[in-house]
Amino acid sequence: MIDTAGFRVMRAIAEEGSFTAAALALGYSQPAVSQMVRRLEQRTGTALVERVGRSVRLTEAGQVLARHAVSVLSSLEAAEEEIAAIAGLRAGRVRLAAFPSSASTLVPTALAQVRRDHPGVSVSFSEAEPPESLASLRAGDCDIAVAFSYEGTDLARGEESLDSFVTYPLMEDEVHLALPKGHPRAADPVVRIEDLADEDWIAGCPRCRGHLLQVCSNAGFVPRVGFETEDYVTVMSFVANGLGIALVPGLIMRNTRHPDVVTVPIEPASRRTVYAVTTPDLQRVPAVAATLDALCASSRAVDASGGMCRADDTTPDVLRTGLDGHEGHRRHLMPEHVDSVPALLI
Repeated sequence: MIDTAGFRVMRAIAEEGSFTAAALALGYSQPAVSQMVRRLEQRTGTALVERVGRSVRLTEAGQVLARHAVSVLSSLEAAEEEIAAIAGLRAGRVRLAAFPSSASTLVPTALAQVRRDHPGVSVSFSEAEPPESLASLRAGDCDIAVAFSYEGTDLARGEESLDSFVTYPLMEDEVHLALPKGHPRAADPVVRIEDLADEDWIAGCPRCRGHLLQVCSNAGFVPRVGFETEDYVTVMSFVANGLGIALVPGLIMRNTRHPDVVTVPIEPASRRTVYAVTTPDLQRVPAVAATLDALCASSRAVDASGGMCRADDTTPDVLRTGLDGHEGHRRHLMPEHVDSVPALLI
């Protein structure tokens, strides 16, 4: 019923004491101010000003509006200042969820870059494997999820719809075989999976366990899984003590090494793709775009296997300008598409 222009007019009349002075203060014409007051009186159903000679005096209702105008307009101005700060990356908040091995490799470098380049932006972090991280993104509990999918599998694996997400490929992460130092195959340049049918295995997270089962199935056998743990420090310790062998992604090997464990390439080769995932609306938020750019730069630095990131050294145009007219044309990047499309798919 009362718009901001009406509040501004009532505040100006209260401060200046006449329509003419209020119009001058606001940059309006005097007839425009008179018309706005008449419209406000029609909307409120009561007189707001009383004319006294060349000046005007606010009625009781007019005084109420003028009093509230101070707090309403102050709140609006504060909101405008905060939004301007967010848009200019002088402020903002990003909630990031990432799986453990990316949390110890890609994420710290990215967060350090955001803090260095945009000290007013706050990034909070929580550790989560997919599909929990994707579910958190859909529920609005995080703004970016760093997730992964193994070769030949969908990022969501049927556990979460990707229809409303934007997937942003960061890198390919090569999978190796972890063997105890004294294992007969430890000195081999490459080990064929089909030659490991009689081994005891140590499985990782549910997705990694599924990958192990699939790789072994393709080689013609079912692995004998003796131990399961999502803690790769434990995996390496078990391997070192001869309790089994394991498939280990490259990101794990960067921060979780053991002097008594040897890692060897496998044949056929296997890898997983690491993604940053967000939504079309969130990717237009400057702080989210800056964090996505930092994650891409971090993946180039890690470069576990000649990474796949295709972002430029600066924030890609699509991150700076939003959907840029391409709304409705989102698709989800798989590795074979990387060379022919921009870094951020919409």
